Amino acid sequence: MELILNTYGVSLNREGESFVITSSDGRQRLPAVGISSIQISRGAQITSDAVLLAIEHEIEIIFMDKSGNPMGRIWSPRFGSISTIRKGQLNFVYSKAAMEWIKSVIDKKMENQQALMLLFCKRDDIDVDVDKNIARIEDYRTKVKALKGEIVNDIAPSLRGWEGRAANVYFSTINSFLPEPMRFKERSQHPAMDVTNAFLNYGYGILYGRIEGALIKAGIDPYVGVMHRDDYNRPVLVYDVIELYRIWVDYVVYTLLAQNVVTDEFYSVREDNSYWLEPLGRRVLIQSLNDYLDEIINVNGTQRSRLTQISIYAQSLAQTFKKYE
Repeated sequence: MELILNTYGVSLNREGESFVITSSDGRQRLPAVGISSIQISRGAQITSDAVLLAIEHEIEIIFMDKSGNPMGRIWSPRFGSISTIRKGQLNFVYSKAAMEWIKSVIDKKMENQQALMLLFCKRDDIDVDVDKNIARIEDYRTKVKALKGEIVNDIAPSLRGWEGRAANVYFSTINSFLPEPMRFKERSQHPAMDVTNAFLNYGYGILYGRIEGALIKAGIDPYVGVMHRDDYNRPVLVYDVIELYRIWVDYVVYTLLAQNVVTDEFYSVREDNSYWLEPLGRRVLIQSLNDYLDEIINVNGTQRSRLTQISIYAQSLAQTFKKYE
């Protein structure tokens, strides 16, 4: 269970082996056992006693910004890496295997986009040639698989180009599925310039935090990336791995928006015309995404929740890195 504190003025304390949440609505006591993470947004408070309880139970604490992105975290020292994984990770980054790995990641991302386009847009009332756009992405997948080189830098510009073109086709196609008020001109990140991008950005922020935590627990350094290697002091490996799972956020957000349940209470518009989720919008999205991540799915013959599948993948990646030590 994830404990989420995103209401201004709420506080988290400790009583014995339990957490106590205090807000304007009263007090709530929750046993530490069964809690996997604590997410804290600006305006909420946590005591040092509560922090120590979390560390004792190996519960990670994530501090989030207003867009849902992780700004910092506290975790148990038992999550620490071992030298063989980190040494291997550094060697892997500059190997031909890293190039093949990132090609497979981008290929899977495009395959996921095709699947969602087929799921949402293969309808009589959609005024876009879905089959044609799926074929266009298939062409980009073929180009990605054909890229040759010795290290990631040899193919990175071409890889980013095909990835970007596929994304443009994907988002323009999905746009035709959304209700008219929810449609957007283009992806906008920081800040979002429409409601849909505000939901996507917040959902991706939550997913960033989940993936970073899984990598840390597996002993991997999230700051050593493969394709994303140039950003200073950023968990760039998270930006690589998330491409495998972005589609989960997309599915939840598009499904939510298609239900026409979003009202003015879900978001606000600032003076610069940027869009930000308000507490109600964040609460609905967080609950919807958590429910989806907790759903049991089959991956490579393994029946686990989607969230656990991320951890399994991180552990597998750590074992791959160890081979390059």
